[in-house]
Amino acid sequence: MTKFINLHTHKFSNLSDVIEVVNQYPWEFDTNIPNYSIGIHPWFIDESRLEKDLEIIKEKLQLSECLALGECGLDKRIEIPMELQISVFKKQLEIVQQTNKPIVLHCVAAFDEVIAIKKEMKIINPMLIHGFSKNEQVAKSLFENGFYLSFGKYLLRNKELEKVFKFAPENQVLLETDTIEESIYEVYEKAASIKGISVEEMKTIVFTNFSRIFS
Repeated sequence: MTKFINLHTHKFSNLSDVIEVVNQYPWEFDTNIPNYSIGIHPWFIDESRLEKDLEIIKEKLQLSECLALGECGLDKRIEIPMELQISVFKKQLEIVQQTNKPIVLHCVAAFDEVIAIKKEMKIINPMLIHGFSKNEQVAKSLFENGFYLSFGKYLLRNKELEKVFKFAPENQVLLETDTIEESIYEVYEKAASIKGISVEEMKTIVFTNFSRIFS
């Protein structure tokens, strides 16, 4: 049976028909979660524990239950200096480059920077922008640069995004709930209706992409 994939969520729901990549932080780690990503979110950079956090990330990325690095990335709408954000982001990328694991990205108004870092560091690990909410032009640039886009909250909330999702290449999309109240099933229903296909077909598309990315 093809399972539903929830690429990024902050709450573990333990549903038998869903594979969830639960977001974890090094400083509040829950050992009961079977599949997770781990990273330093730009909002929560704390220099006093940075080395310790990076050590934990390195250790967890060696484990099979740790599916990805993240969420990590860049955010231009917060107070934390961009220079520090970039430095912490790059340190995490250096760690994940020693594995073949994907990277779940938080990116706010810093897409050009993220694309540039991918090129500069020659990153071949799959890079996934979670919670995508931007226009077609931004999406196109990301797709052309080999990124995957994960849709969820804004697909349910923003009519404009439907156009982007409709034209998104099927082999570069994923679905998620992040922190919304709605279920992953509702996200799939919405996504399938935009693409004009059945929920089963949508499941197959996302499951195929997930299997390839998280080989």
